[in-house]
Amino acid sequence: MKRPYAQLMSFGRCVPPKVMTNYDFAQIGIETTHEWVMERTGISERHIATLEETTCKLGAAAARIAMDRAGVQAGEVDVIILSTATPDRLLPATAVDIQAELGAKRAAAFDVSAACSGWLYALTVGEGLLLSGAAETVLVIASEKMSSIVDWTDRATCVLFGDAAGATVLKRATKGRGILSTYMRSDGTLAELLYRPAGGARVPMSDKVLAEKSHLVKMAGREVFKHAVRSMSDAADRALDGARLTGQDIDLLIPHQANVRIIEATAKHAGIPMDKVYVNVDRYGNTSSATIPVALDELIESGRVKEGSTVLLAAFGAGFTWASMVIRL
Repeated sequence: MKRPYAQLMSFGRCVPPKVMTNYDFAQIGIETTHEWVMERTGISERHIATLEETTCKLGAAAARIAMDRAGVQAGEVDVIILSTATPDRLLPATAVDIQAELGAKRAAAFDVSAACSGWLYALTVGEGLLLSGAAETVLVIASEKMSSIVDWTDRATCVLFGDAAGATVLKRATKGRGILSTYMRSDGTLAELLYRPAGGARVPMSDKVLAEKSHLVKMAGREVFKHAVRSMSDAADRALDGARLTGQDIDLLIPHQANVRIIEATAKHAGIPMDKVYVNVDRYGNTSSATIPVALDELIESGRVKEGSTVLLAAFGAGFTWASMVIRL
């Protein structure tokens, strides 16, 4: 009997229509230039959601597209797993709002919080539910409204992030298509290099927190860069080893889209030339855990990856968390 796989049946994405270019920062009083941002990050523009375009709305829109392409009705979904660092509210999970929005009345729904690695974490959880027999159809979504948690006066962070959502439908398969290997790790001793110091139960919201903007993202950029390259490179190696493949066997590397220099360093370590690496950070910025599913949807839509393509995914995020996966589409 062939071993079962968790197959990614279809994808969908939702990107807010409003575009903010590097040139637009001057209009809000940020002292930067297009050239400065491009040189350090490779980002030219990012999409910014309106107040009405919530994490729930973005995620549900991406999910509807993925479900339609897979021919899955809302009543068939057993589990909804949402990866987000920007929940619409702290209680309950935003996944249940998406469940209500979709009308998936029989689904269990919960959030996963692993920052930029979250979609790979959520896929791994979904894979476990499928292969254990606990679910037949799993909807895995990443929806991020990073514009709501950045300090728009801090040049070091506000130029980096954008908003987007991506989704996939997972089902069991036995034809060698789907998730071939996974790898996840974290290191909480480094949490304060990229975090939101306040606004939770430990340091609740207060006038002081608001005045200091300590509920917004703070980042030690150089240290994050160093750990990101090291961790994503290690994760890429582990996923390839788990699938018994090498970089030469991979049709495409889709890394988390945080910074073009991190992407280039990870690809070099994995022995994958840049012509086999997908980069869209220039058009979206860092949309946290949504970067990889958005990229996958773009690639399938363009025909660059198709049935039978073997793809390496790797991500790194606050926590620190890092993860990787090899999938065959």
